[in-house]
Amino acid sequence: MADVHDKATRSKNMRAIGTRDTAIEKRLAGLLAHSGFTFTVQDATLPGRPDFVVADYQCVIFTHGCFWHHHDCYLFKVPGTRTEFWLDKIDKNVARDCRDIGLLSELGWRVLVVWECALRGRQKLSDEALGERLEEWICGGGDSAQIDTQGIGLLKITSLPYKM
Repeated sequence: MADVHDKATRSKNMRAIGTRDTAIEKRLAGLLAHSGFTFTVQDATLPGRPDFVVADYQCVIFTHGCFWHHHDCYLFKVPGTRTEFWLDKIDKNVARDCRDIGLLSELGWRVLVVWECALRGRQKLSDEALGERLEEWICGGGDSAQIDTQGIGLLKITSLPYKM
């Protein structure tokens, strides 16, 4: 399947995708602030530059886009064009995620990944449900975890099960 945009238009569209202050980050920041947590954003001194650092609880939070970080949910679709390129790129993102989470754990940080599907889309969690899950995990002191449309669970970073 051919791309519907020419190369210049596609390049412009891809450059416009933000890496900070995204809609899902803003929603999560609002929920953290509403719950009374003090946090910093995009801490470049930590591996992976976590989106949020809640130092009082020794935890970091990443907001992961389901496509870019390969979450096995309804938002992840393998692109129909340049498939091998995209699968390789996403695989590298997943490998980097694993490395960064490992390094953060070694440094004594607990890691929470909040998936995009929990924050937007037809199956997103309500602010109340998401806020409760955040507070439960941050204050609970448990292991690294993830929040998706199913709620909270153990953190699973999955590699792509296939290569073209």
